[in-house]
Amino acid sequence: MAVTLKDIAAEAGVSLMTVSNVVNGKQARVSAATRERILRIVKDRGYVPSASARSLAAKSSRLVGLLVPAEDRTSLTISPHTVEAIGTLERELRQLDYHLMLRGIAHRAEITEALRSWQLDGAVLLGFNDPEIDRLTAGVVGDVALVAMDSYSENPLALGVRSDDFGGAEQAVSHLVALGHRRIAFAGPAFSATGVVRQRFEGYRTVLEANGIAFDQSLVADVETTHAGGLAYGRRLTRERPDVTAVFTTADILAIGLIEGLAAEGRSVPGDVSVIGYDDSDLAVYVTPKLTTVAQDLPDKAAETVRLIMDRLAGKARPEHHTTLGVRLIERGTAAPPARQGGGAAGTA
Repeated sequence: MAVTLKDIAAEAGVSLMTVSNVVNGKQARVSAATRERILRIVKDRGYVPSASARSLAAKSSRLVGLLVPAEDRTSLTISPHTVEAIGTLERELRQLDYHLMLRGIAHRAEITEALRSWQLDGAVLLGFNDPEIDRLTAGVVGDVALVAMDSYSENPLALGVRSDDFGGAEQAVSHLVALGHRRIAFAGPAFSATGVVRQRFEGYRTVLEANGIAFDQSLVADVETTHAGGLAYGRRLTRERPDVTAVFTTADILAIGLIEGLAAEGRSVPGDVSVIGYDDSDLAVYVTPKLTTVAQDLPDKAAETVRLIMDRLAGKARPEHHTTLGVRLIERGTAAPPARQGGGAAGTA
């Protein structure tokens, strides 16, 4: 049977309130001898404070929810990027004695349910598109400190933390252009007027135009951010666009699938096609050749996300601007000069 504060109070011969004060660090009015007796009994009896009781006393659940889109009621959208984000967020919160609760969201109404049912102190939205975040209202969010990771939504209810997606694409495509590529494809999921993929696409297009390379809409591929999606695209690209000498992708997992799809059709990387990914996930160094990619600092992003939540809970003023973190290109083995300069249509203005 679990030991209670009442049990400790009876053994120590003091009031329940005195034991509660000592256990919760309010010891100013308790004599040193009494405090030591209570703490000795606590240790000897193996007393463990009730998390729910502590939460009630502090009027705080010490829970932060991580809400992630789910395709249906049984499947979470867990990409390598999401897995790493979960790990970094949990570590940051654990150090502050907060707990991370992961919840999949299949329907918009479930956001309200998640924010209210668990009495969350804070919540992180990860993987939602900007229009979904734009629709959140004060009635849904309530008093929860809300941060949207990888979002460009201007909803004032959700603080934003993201990487420099436009700048990351600029670095990647500039590298390919400097190597001599002119037929450069863009591969990523469908995108709207705002958002992470839109920013990476705009960075891609800006570099082409700055270098006198005519933008070709047919080189923009709508590819699911999965290994299977990349593999299918690699096979299709070989058959339909043999003139392409390089591909900038919006995620490492997509790039790795693409490399396999190209290989299945007899094309080598980077001999025939150069490939650059995005994220610098652990997978980037598990493949051969190792993946050239744009690195975003997920630990830093997680730390900033948690800091914003804690500042909000402490009553600090809301930042005037969203937080944008820097990125950098990591050169490894999947990008090299094209085997044939100007292969296929030149594509230059």
